[in-house]
Amino acid sequence: MAASNPNIDPQPTPTIRQLDEAAINRIAAGEVVERPASAVKELVENAIDAGATRIEVAYADGGKSLIRVTDDGCGIRADDLPLALSRHATSKIDGSDLLNIHTFGFRGEALPSLGAVGRLTVTSRVAGHDAAELSVSGGVTADVRPAALTRGTVVELRDLFYATPARLKFLRSDRAEAQAIGDVVKRLAMAEPFVTFGLTDVSKEPRTVFRAEATHGDLFDALHARLRQILGADFAENAIPVDAEREGVTLTGYAALPTYSRGAAVAQFLFVNGRPVRDKLLIGALRAAYMDFLSRDRHPAAALFIECDPTRVDVNVHPAKSEVRFREPGVVRGLIVSGLRHALAEAGHRASTTVADATLGAFQPERPSAVVYQMDRPRPDPSPQQTWADIPTDRPFDSGFAEAPAARVEPEPTAPKEIHHPLGAARAHLHENYILSQTEDGMILVDAHAAHERLVYEQLKTQRAENGVPSQALLIPEVVDLSDADASRILAVSDDLAQLGLGIEPFGPGAVAVRETPAILGNCDAKALVLDILDELTDGGNSTTLGARIDAVLSRMACHGSVRTGRRMQADEMNALLRQMEATPHSGQCNHGRPTYVELKLSDIEKLFGRA
Repeated sequence: MAASNPNIDPQPTPTIRQLDEAAINRIAAGEVVERPASAVKELVENAIDAGATRIEVAYADGGKSLIRVTDDGCGIRADDLPLALSRHATSKIDGSDLLNIHTFGFRGEALPSLGAVGRLTVTSRVAGHDAAELSVSGGVTADVRPAALTRGTVVELRDLFYATPARLKFLRSDRAEAQAIGDVVKRLAMAEPFVTFGLTDVSKEPRTVFRAEATHGDLFDALHARLRQILGADFAENAIPVDAEREGVTLTGYAALPTYSRGAAVAQFLFVNGRPVRDKLLIGALRAAYMDFLSRDRHPAAALFIECDPTRVDVNVHPAKSEVRFREPGVVRGLIVSGLRHALAEAGHRASTTVADATLGAFQPERPSAVVYQMDRPRPDPSPQQTWADIPTDRPFDSGFAEAPAARVEPEPTAPKEIHHPLGAARAHLHENYILSQTEDGMILVDAHAAHERLVYEQLKTQRAENGVPSQALLIPEVVDLSDADASRILAVSDDLAQLGLGIEPFGPGAVAVRETPAILGNCDAKALVLDILDELTDGGNSTTLGARIDAVLSRMACHGSVRTGRRMQADEMNALLRQMEATPHSGQCNHGRPTYVELKLSDIEKLFGRA
């Protein structure tokens, strides 16, 4: 088909028109209210900002047909209800400073957005005043009318997205949406341990999905109790406290031991000034802190809280307020990495209790298929010259064990002082690899190769930190062509790279010359190494590529220099290894995050034999 001539058939000029208030609210709702969980997040945050000490959330059909949030906060006056449901009306800020934010909400978009896409009813009462109610349906506001309420506010949202039915097609199943609501409530409950939270599914019969009573004590005790309520006893028992500060930024919370890792990043909870966030910078810093202790397919578990002056972080990046932007991202990232590594180092040789639980679960007591009574057991036929009375009763019992056992038993020392140490005293060397140790209240089984590998690795890292990384000069410097921006970016960290043995310098516009590489890496591809570092700098503002490669080489060296499986160890060697483990940080896990020892208490052992 022939194209029309624009000179003969001109297109009409588009007309610019002002959208009405209902359309504006629906557009805003698309950013603020993505799914039922988004509505719950906004309403619960409003309740927290109102000073509530008890918040109850109820939903039906995954939040699609009903969301109700009840709180005992300060409430809203009757004459302020119409203003509260209009766009950009808020009591949180006065508009003069959008960086000094001390509350969850401040944009004034949540209630009008919910009223634009659903049927919203707000009932509230301020102390000393009568309760009032206001309803909004599809953006149409009714009149304020009297209501009955003891205190606080009740916000009820029915038929979410009924005014924009196309949005309903993008929602997931009721089960998935209910799961998302639960995740939102639990994250906010972590941020506010002194507030009671309740979550109820009222789709059919009312069913309590989640409840967390207000905790007491100082901040660390209250947070630890709340994390036990939400993440379970295993996390609480295997998490270590984190408390660090750098340049006015503080980091607190709890981080799990490396041996308590997860197969996916589902137990990582990050908060900035009490606000739950999903920030790429923070997640990358958390991963970098555990990089030396976990393999790539394992993920750390942690609940970390960053506190700083509100003017140093921008929370107005996205309407959902789940992303933040720091004025000094390097300070925050460095604080997380150093704070977590210091806390993990203070844990020493400690390993998670779940290792012992998994060990106990692996024991399978023998269960005979049928009960055989003593009278039914077959008896040996006596020889013709021997009667039953002639068979000696004091003959040694035939145990059926092989003549040469697979374990070598060490004689118990005359002064067993080692038994009072955390890892006890060595008692046997099993299969030329495992050390069986006796403690005051149980036993410990140590993987000698993995433990010694970790000890050697920590020694090599200490030597690297004290003496630096030796570099090797290239006979012919390798020139890497880059853009001007990339060249400037990598030259800005040239001093840091030089400490790791990588020497680079400018080589004309848009190029760098690599003159030295880390000697420990041998013959490496200098250009590929520079490009990898540059990609990481571009993505996260910081690079751990070179350090990770050097650590990987040190790890391989530690593996080859450690005690090999099959080598028989004497008692003094085994006890020396145990004492060195007790004195070395991170010795509770090998270089890949696996435990180096398993501890079984005497009570655990007795359970295996039914003595408990």
